[in-house]
Amino acid sequence: MKIIITSIIALFGMFTMHSQEIIPLYKTVPNSKPAPNKEINSTKGYVHTVNVSIPTITVYKPLKPGAQRSAVIICPGGGYGALAMGHEGADVAKALNNIGVTAFVLKYRLPNDSIMKDKSIGPLQDVQRAFQMVRERATEWNLDTAKIGIMGFSAGGHLAATASTQYNREVIENPKHTSFKPDFSILIYPVISFSDNLTHMGSRDNLIGKNPNEATIKQYSNELQVNAQTPPAFLVHSADDTVVPVGNSITYYEALIKNKVYSEMLLYPHGGHGYGMNNKTTEDKWMDNLKNWMIANKFL
Repeated sequence: MKIIITSIIALFGMFTMHSQEIIPLYKTVPNSKPAPNKEINSTKGYVHTVNVSIPTITVYKPLKPGAQRSAVIICPGGGYGALAMGHEGADVAKALNNIGVTAFVLKYRLPNDSIMKDKSIGPLQDVQRAFQMVRERATEWNLDTAKIGIMGFSAGGHLAATASTQYNREVIENPKHTSFKPDFSILIYPVISFSDNLTHMGSRDNLIGKNPNEATIKQYSNELQVNAQTPPAFLVHSADDTVVPVGNSITYYEALIKNKVYSEMLLYPHGGHGYGMNNKTTEDKWMDNLKNWMIANKFL
C-alpha cells in the first residue's frame, strides 16, 4: 500500500507541477561586442546573477487552466550590476501565478562597456524584446494582449519605469510594429530619477557612466518623461529607505497625478530596501493590495 500511495503522489505531482521554460531573447544579441560569457550565479546572501550578457525570459504559468490571462514581465533589481533572481524574480513569479497571472522573469543584460556598444540602451533593448516576444506569442501562452504589464524592483524599477515612459523610443528592430507599451506598471522601491538629489548613484553610474551630460540625466529621469499616455502604476516604497529615497516613488506618483493617470501608492513607514514581497516590519502584504488594485482596474 505504501508503494501504491507513493506512486499516486508522484503521478499527482506530474500534473500539478509545471517546469519553467527558459527562452533566449535573441538569436543574435543586438548592440553587443564579441566577448566571452562570464555570467555567474551566486547564493551568497541572496540568489543573484552577475555579468549577464545573454538575456532570457523564464515563463511561469498558473497551474489552473483559465480564460485569456493577464501577464507581468518582472525585472529584478540589483543596481544594474546584479540581478536578484530569487526574491525579486522567481518567488514573485510564483506568487503572481497563485492569483492567476502568467509571469515572465526577465534576465536582462547588465550594462558594461566590454560587452555593449552602447550600454545605456542594453537593458531597454531587452525589455522591449520581452514585450515583443510576449505579445507576438500571446496565443501560445493564452494571454490577453491588453493586459500585459511590467514589474520592477529597485534598479529593475527604473528599467520598468523607463519602459513605461519611453516605449515609443524603439531601440530594437520591430518589423511587425508590435507595441512595447506596458498596460500597467508595478514599481517596488524603484529608482525613478537620475537627478543628483534623488538617484541611487550606483545604478546611474552603471547605466550611463560616472560623467553623464545633463541631457542624458534628464532622458533617464522618468518622472520627467510621464505624460497622459503613461500607463497607470502601483507603487510600493518605505519612508526609511536609505538606498533609494522614497522621493523617487513620490515624484513619479505626482507626475502621474498631474497628467491624470490615476494610480496607487503604498508607503510603509519602515522596511528599508530590498525586502521583495516581505516587509518584516508590518503584517501587511503588498501583494494582497496589488491583487485588489489589479481587479479594480480590470487587469485581473
